[in-house]
Amino acid sequence: MMSMTCHNLDFGFTKTVFDLYACGCSSNASFCRSSVRNYAKSSSSSRKLVDRRRGIALCRVSSTNTPATLLSGKVAQGVPPLLDLKKESRRPISLKNLFELVADDLQTLNQNLQSIVGAENPVLMSAAEQIFGAGGKRMRPALVFLVSRATAELAGLKELTMEHRRLAEIIEMIHTASLIHDDVLDDSNMRRGQETVHQMYGTRVAVLAGDFMFAQSSWYLANLENLEVIKLISQVIKDFASGEIKQASSLFDCDLKLEEYLLKSYYKTASLIAASTKGAAVFSGVDSTVTQKMYEYGKNLGLAFQVVDDVLDFTQSAEQLGKPAGSDLVNGNLTAPVIFALEKEPKLRDIIESEFSEPGSLNEAIELVKSCGGIERAQELAKEKADLAIQNLQCLPESAFRLALEDMVLYNLERID
Repeated sequence: MMSMTCHNLDFGFTKTVFDLYACGCSSNASFCRSSVRNYAKSSSSSRKLVDRRRGIALCRVSSTNTPATLLSGKVAQGVPPLLDLKKESRRPISLKNLFELVADDLQTLNQNLQSIVGAENPVLMSAAEQIFGAGGKRMRPALVFLVSRATAELAGLKELTMEHRRLAEIIEMIHTASLIHDDVLDDSNMRRGQETVHQMYGTRVAVLAGDFMFAQSSWYLANLENLEVIKLISQVIKDFASGEIKQASSLFDCDLKLEEYLLKSYYKTASLIAASTKGAAVFSGVDSTVTQKMYEYGKNLGLAFQVVDDVLDFTQSAEQLGKPAGSDLVNGNLTAPVIFALEKEPKLRDIIESEFSEPGSLNEAIELVKSCGGIERAQELAKEKADLAIQNLQCLPESAFRLALEDMVLYNLERID
């Protein structure tokens, strides 16, 4: 067993529209115990998939300053994989049950999101209502709350601090701003089955709405007055831009390496998730080794999510995706399934480099990706990243919160089962 150093911390924050959150804080203590018991019961049949003996693996720690070295797709030597999806049978994981532990936290967050922009500008408010009203799984704030509660146990905190709650809202604001800008850059007309902001209000309003949310989140971030977290999340905003530049500079590039794809995926997806989970641990006041392992968990979970999303772009219908199938490929954004398929099928290179100029060439390219094993190899990559994420949770105490974090990894993999 590992021994952990416990820390307590106080909190002070300038009053803003976010102080609406404070009204719901005390309610969490009452639902927590019963929710823990209910979740432990509901998830018991799925726990066979994860070997949770402490002696199996210790969490690996790496520097956050060198993302290129963090993207290896292999489980550490001598450490047996914790996931074996082929041999074990289990009940599908329900997001409703998975998020039950933090249901009150998420409900309050949902109530506040549309108030974040403020009423000064009706157009921006309308755009915010459109993107927030589209729903979404709220995975990132849920991760903040789950890691906060899991690590708070280590630090001896009986309740989450207001810093934890502010962080969850900031993370969702940043994620939403990035989605608005992504839709503009990709010229996407649909998001989660609804019209995008730029489709409804035009590119100018969409860009300004995204910029405003980035600015608002930065202001709230500064008011947290924690330099480590400020640096951590500020780096994420920089990473978003780096990811977009990397993607734009490699469109239709059939020589794109898997390492470059993973680095771009880190910048665009995993960086924010890693910052979410590490930031939550920082505000719990746990030892720096634990905060780093929470970063590693979020990073590998984020990479696994991106790879799974890229697989689904080939395997699901437009109705399931909420956007046209094969949209990444037709725009020249080559993802893991394509990179793997290009190793075996020269004809695929010709089609991509022609930028799908021939009628029916997109459908032909999709079929080639499927027939050349690109989907299966990408699935294996996602499972490797998932296993690394699970390994980094071994440092947490046994609890329903840790089970939920493990199940978040398994839920992601179930999307491609």
